[in-house]
Amino acid sequence: MDRVRDLASKKAAVIFTKSSCFMCHSIKQLFYELGASPEIHELDQDANGREMEYALRGLGCTPSVPAVFIGGKYVGSAKDIISLHVDGSLKQMLIDARAIWTVKMDKVTRLATEKGVVIFSKSSCCLCYAVHILFQELGVNPVVHEIDQDPEGRDIEKALMRMGCNGPVPAVFIGGKLIGSTNEVMSLHLSGHLIPMLKPYQPLS
Repeated sequence: MDRVRDLASKKAAVIFTKSSCFMCHSIKQLFYELGASPEIHELDQDANGREMEYALRGLGCTPSVPAVFIGGKYVGSAKDIISLHVDGSLKQMLIDARAIWTVKMDKVTRLATEKGVVIFSKSSCCLCYAVHILFQELGVNPVVHEIDQDPEGRDIEKALMRMGCNGPVPAVFIGGKLIGSTNEVMSLHLSGHLIPMLKPYQPLS
């Protein structure tokens, strides 16, 4: 039981789970979508998994998985987490426990609105480079933020995904509005809608 308590308090958000548990997977995905990166302990892949499962039950975790701890405190299993999410409490709990850093979302919003055309990219991403070149060929010089060269890049990446970026790079903003990634940009270009969107940001000839 001491080991479970120790593991549960090491990170802001901790989930005890099993790799074969569908509800465990759903809860993990929910946390990722909210911008949290919980510490995951797969009991069926741990040599002491059975003892840890008994310890979780001793702490009141019923069923034993998924067992979710936020700020070192047991919050509940799948049903409890879904209820907290539906009433809006879960996200605030994660923010209060510093499992979600809202400051990174604010930073992304600020960077995305500083210039007319902004691309969040990675220096090793071929598709990011292709989108950048496309914009240059269309007469626009976008501001490019290479998130793999930013000390806060991983948190920025999470923030972009929370904003709806699938990739999360390249993430293209035009006029402060998220347009999407490569597929969305190319679709707009092929349909003839991209150039009118870029026109306000093209230099006057």
